[in-house]
Amino acid sequence: MKKLVLSISMFLIIITTGFAQVAENAEDVTPLKVGDKVPTIKLTSLENIQVSLEDIVKTKPTVLLFYRGGWCPYCNKHLAAVGQSKSEILELGYKIVGISPDSPTELKESISKNELSYDLYSDADGSLIKSMGIAYKAPEKYSNMLLKYSGDKNSGILPVPSLFVIGVDGKILYEYVNPDYKTRMSPEELIKQLKSLK
Repeated sequence: MKKLVLSISMFLIIITTGFAQVAENAEDVTPLKVGDKVPTIKLTSLENIQVSLEDIVKTKPTVLLFYRGGWCPYCNKHLAAVGQSKSEILELGYKIVGISPDSPTELKESISKNELSYDLYSDADGSLIKSMGIAYKAPEKYSNMLLKYSGDKNSGILPVPSLFVIGVDGKILYEYVNPDYKTRMSPEELIKQLKSLK
């Protein structure tokens, strides 16, 4: 009986931590799938307030953009491009939220630099990206920069740049996850996908 209880306990630990792993590289991530519910992890707002992802998405279907950080030119270009399509995305009934390992201070810089008019949140310790299954070990050369940008909370993990569309019930309606950080979903393709979800 003891062995059975131990086996069940180990199985439950493996199952519950399955999506909280950090892949060795970007190609090995195992993202949550369409139909899965996003975790109820807390993020930090620009005002240093803890907000659960559940509360962020419950008011309106949400386009979640996971990006590497304000130091990444490809991320900045994508954030700005999506921002330029904001009015069309809002008209379709969605809101946009960006999430990165950057600290609230760095998020403010990104908003200013890219003239963004949508919300950014900090996942500085990587809890959410691990639970979403999109975290991987960053190259060693990134350590100091990641520490600086995250406010000393992250020295070694990055998200694969990803886009998830989340329903008000917290379920994933659509996802785009590409290990090649130079390739992002265009705003035109995003709008096409959002229309198809209607």
